[in-house]
Amino acid sequence: MEKVIFLFLRQMRVPLILLIVAYAISIGGLVLIPGRDDQGQVWHYDFFHAFYFVSFTGPTIGFGEIPYPLTPAQRMWVVFTVYLTVISWLFAIGKIFALVQDPAFTRAMSEARFIRAVRAIREPFYIVCGYGETGSRLVRSLVNRQIRCVVIERDPEHVADLHLEELALDVPCMCGDASVTRHLREAGLRLPHCVGVLALTGSDRANVKIAVTSKLLRPELQVIARVASREAANNLESFNTDVIINPFESFAEHTGLAVRAPSIHLLHRWLVSLPGNPLDASVCPPRGHWVICGYGRFGQAMTRYLNAEGIDVSVIESDRARVDAMRGNLPDRLVVGSATDPEPLHEAGIESAAGVVAGTDDDANNLSMVMTAQQINPRLFRIARQNKRDDDDIFRAARLDLVMEPSRVTVWQVLSLITVHYLAAFLAEARRQDEAWALALLERIREATGGLTPQTWMTRLNRQDAPGAAQLFERGSEIRVGHLRQDPRRRERKLPMVALMHVRHGQHTLLPDDDFALQLGDRVLWTAREGLRDQLAWLLHNPDQLAFAMDGQERPVGAIGRWWFKQRRARKSA
Repeated sequence: MEKVIFLFLRQMRVPLILLIVAYAISIGGLVLIPGRDDQGQVWHYDFFHAFYFVSFTGPTIGFGEIPYPLTPAQRMWVVFTVYLTVISWLFAIGKIFALVQDPAFTRAMSEARFIRAVRAIREPFYIVCGYGETGSRLVRSLVNRQIRCVVIERDPEHVADLHLEELALDVPCMCGDASVTRHLREAGLRLPHCVGVLALTGSDRANVKIAVTSKLLRPELQVIARVASREAANNLESFNTDVIINPFESFAEHTGLAVRAPSIHLLHRWLVSLPGNPLDASVCPPRGHWVICGYGRFGQAMTRYLNAEGIDVSVIESDRARVDAMRGNLPDRLVVGSATDPEPLHEAGIESAAGVVAGTDDDANNLSMVMTAQQINPRLFRIARQNKRDDDDIFRAARLDLVMEPSRVTVWQVLSLITVHYLAAFLAEARRQDEAWALALLERIREATGGLTPQTWMTRLNRQDAPGAAQLFERGSEIRVGHLRQDPRRRERKLPMVALMHVRHGQHTLLPDDDFALQLGDRVLWTAREGLRDQLAWLLHNPDQLAFAMDGQERPVGAIGRWWFKQRRARKSA
């Protein structure tokens, strides 16, 4: 706000001085020039009434000659006053119009509004740095989950897109460089309600600067940064960044996981998707020879993870300069050429290949590569990289087996980290399990949700989040996992919920059964169809309903209910 006041006073200094001088001269003249009252006596304006008269005369409002008719001398002075003040006001108004169109002033006003909006937030919020493909998708997902966020974006067009977006929550947005420390402070980095910073700009250098600044100024904050190079990732690790996301590495890792354990890969997709959508089918990339088109960051990651699964890979790269720069670090089977042409594909062995990956940064070329390869070998498993969200329709029409969209991969990982605590830990533990374990869990989730993607959440058994359960724990009652799955309306029926993981003092227990005993302070990770979370929360807040779910005995509520219950017991005992 200080900047707005400074710019206003700097631009309006001359108009304000001119108005003050004009009013001073006009008022002084009216005070000095004598007039006549209704008795013909000499009469002078005092300063207050002179100011009053000039105030409605200067803007050409006019109420007439008050309190007495003016003398010719006074009328001559009033004519001079009108022209003097009107010209001064026109000059001042022109300066005001110029000021409100000044880019520096409009930027200062926008920043002031942004700062006020951020300071008005009284809930936990995240600072999202970057509103491009990834940032816009993430902000929409966070708002859909009722999570507050603040955005810093340097591209004015993207800022305008956010203002036009129909979101359920107000999202303050600043047009500026998120790597500038001042902008992070203005976005609420030091405010107590700020719980994390998400560095999702398109520049690794900017993301590193954002993460480093956030960790140095607020070491306790959760900082998640997206990078596309190993050098940037190594730099962030030295500053103890909480999570470093490389979408190319993540997708390649999950592709390798789908080859090795498709059920565990499918479990990950189900648990991080928005609830209420049809469940995805299992994706099983085949083993055999694969052709990678493009040996950039994505192509290198895919080559590395497929090789780790024992899959033979041929690479096609059209950029000869990149090939020359990577001498000594190239795959054994490399073809230099464009994969949009059939010849390099034939040379790479596409006829006998099991799969093809189109991984360049051009969506049209990626689709062309996949379609050309499919014409040669219709049995191919097809993976293509999608760089622009606007191309959703054409990639959907291509009916590919897998689409690598960096923004979607990043958002999936971020959501699993910040929306549901311990979901990332559960998924990490799940990767160590075998296919039989994953298949059994997938079937349990399918039955519990009726074929729709589940809602996943963490329940904390403490006095704040589960006061009803806390009261029973303090009375010495034993609460088991099965008690929390009891339907409070029909005790003979179990709620279709799956307990994914139990956490106690940092120790994790996967898939605790109904007889698993709970303690005060425990945490349980659940997944179920959308809506059951509220039922469980109501049960945990109501000790009488929870006790009824445990032993089936009804308990009176309130003083009258307890009195009536005692009277009924007394009659029965008599």
